[in-house]
Amino acid sequence: MPPAKKRTRSYDSAKIRAAVLAQFGHVREAVGALTPEQLDGPTRLGEWTVRDLAAHLAWMVDSVPQLLAVPERGEDRLALLDWPFVTAGASERIDAHTRGIDASDLPGLYARVADDYGKAMTGAADERLLPVSFGAMTLADFLVTRTVELVVHTDDLNAATGAAVPYDRQALAACTRLLADTLAAKAPGGAVEVRIPPYAVVQCVEGPRHTRGTPPNVIETDPLTWIRLATGRAEWAVELDEARVRASGERADLKGLLPLMG
Repeated sequence: MPPAKKRTRSYDSAKIRAAVLAQFGHVREAVGALTPEQLDGPTRLGEWTVRDLAAHLAWMVDSVPQLLAVPERGEDRLALLDWPFVTAGASERIDAHTRGIDASDLPGLYARVADDYGKAMTGAADERLLPVSFGAMTLADFLVTRTVELVVHTDDLNAATGAAVPYDRQALAACTRLLADTLAAKAPGGAVEVRIPPYAVVQCVEGPRHTRGTPPNVIETDPLTWIRLATGRAEWAVELDEARVRASGERADLKGLLPLMG
């Protein structure tokens, strides 16, 4: 796991808090409109049904008040940029927990989670340490990870149901930026410039650093395509062939670096 030596980007806490609630609200509305047949349908996430996915989305937000209810402990700090690299090791635990959630009344579950999140956020300090599975994260950093979970799984929900759940702009921006910064942490350097308008531009990959003019190696794509590539929902060669990724320069190839997280 590449160490995150420093946090490369700051996030507006008030906007992130609101973004989590807004994206969860979009999902809540969509899930409430799904039929029993749709909820029993498949997803692209292995054996998970849409109901399993909906339960997981609820848990991703419910984890905030749950962790805030646990007393702070003196654990090693987990930096925000380290979080994407450690998630893959928890896949079995996450699957087991998700399948154990009572999802028989999804509207009731979502209402309870939204209420608990709102109450927990009142007066909660950004620097409050939460005992996550891999150490301790500040509340502010953990909420940024919630935007990733919500946006990525909203895309999974849309793929499974065609529900066209919208993406909150702040949530989509934070998710895009964290995954872009993760790439820069995994492959530090300045030989390749990755552009994900309108949210992020990062330089990565060892080699000659660009300083002036047009960079010799440029990759550009849209936020959702980038998120799918970074999380293994899309393949580099396919997105390149379909022109959803544009790459110029002999070093403009990320296939060996993706995905960043599962």
